[in-house]
Amino acid sequence: MSQPQSQLQTPPDREQLIERLLGDVPLLADTPDHLLQVVNVLESYGLVLDAYSRNLVYQGQTQLLNPFPVLRFFHDGFSLSRLWQHLAGDRINFEYAEYCQKAMFWHGTGGLDAYLDSPPFLAACDRIIQLKRRRDPLLAAVNALFPGFAPEAIRSLTTIYALGLFWRVMSDLFLDLARRYRLGEVASVRDVVHHIRDGLVAAAADPITYQVELGGEAIWILPPEAGLTFLADVAVPYVEAVFFRGMPFLGTVSYNAQAQQISPDPSSFRYGALYADPLPSMGAGIPPSLCMQDMYRHLPEELSGWYDRHGRGQVDVHVQICISFQKSMFCVTNGAIAGTMPHPLDSDDPEARQANLAYAQSWVDRLMGTRREALI
Repeated sequence: MSQPQSQLQTPPDREQLIERLLGDVPLLADTPDHLLQVVNVLESYGLVLDAYSRNLVYQGQTQLLNPFPVLRFFHDGFSLSRLWQHLAGDRINFEYAEYCQKAMFWHGTGGLDAYLDSPPFLAACDRIIQLKRRRDPLLAAVNALFPGFAPEAIRSLTTIYALGLFWRVMSDLFLDLARRYRLGEVASVRDVVHHIRDGLVAAAADPITYQVELGGEAIWILPPEAGLTFLADVAVPYVEAVFFRGMPFLGTVSYNAQAQQISPDPSSFRYGALYADPLPSMGAGIPPSLCMQDMYRHLPEELSGWYDRHGRGQVDVHVQICISFQKSMFCVTNGAIAGTMPHPLDSDDPEARQANLAYAQSWVDRLMGTRREALI
């Protein structure tokens, strides 16, 4: 009996990946099935990101140095019915958003992380602490005993707010992709990558700023003069922290030091979305499985019907969503790489072409360890 063609194919090798990046060919095989999966799963993800974004921005505006942020997920207002829905699990699982924030905060790459250690930021932290501790004896006591605690909490909340701004752009980008797909303006995986690339480039220079008001005084935590921008200081560090490095999850890797399954060097971590094996990831009850559940609740009928006709139908739908989601994340990564190429791909300048080649090679070296079989 002959095997299906997909089983006979092999993942693209290093040279093929470089050729695709430099030739404006998508990393993901350009097939109708892939187009359907990627567009629809990004539409559901865009709806989820809309809630994530609104919640993280709300936290940044209302939860500054709050010692008991138990109501931080109620950005639409608190009520007993919403509390019951929250406790019953009839809600968006914001725990995945917190995982992404913690990954960005912990790995700390890019201009945003560098600014969080700068004198202007520390001066803003000092002013915030001075104003808050006048009415918060607990903060005053904690700050006296542990002076590094409050600035670290402000750093974390700043990352939360910046991630909320980032996801606002990505949510709108993915929902617009679905709209254009329905209109027939997006008809291939290449069109998907171009849409993502163009959206990232259009938002590249958008400023990332953060201001709070305490006691009638406005304090800039991320002032305009810091020069932080969407693409270089938030989007690229997000790709690094969430798509590539990630964090090891209990249930997928041993935390036993003797097993030596976790590298002591965070820069060598390979637990991100592009490395994840969908089967154990969906069976371990870890944050990505919560994200897949959120996407399942917003799954377009076209993709749900496609799952019914392929594999085991709805029996393992969360695994199938994870597989489609991983494919879509390769497209997002593809768009990010294309949007940050040093020079136009059609340049005739030998130096420009060499710079593009070196840039593509540096990315492909990272991609070689990912689940390249998802690209078939």
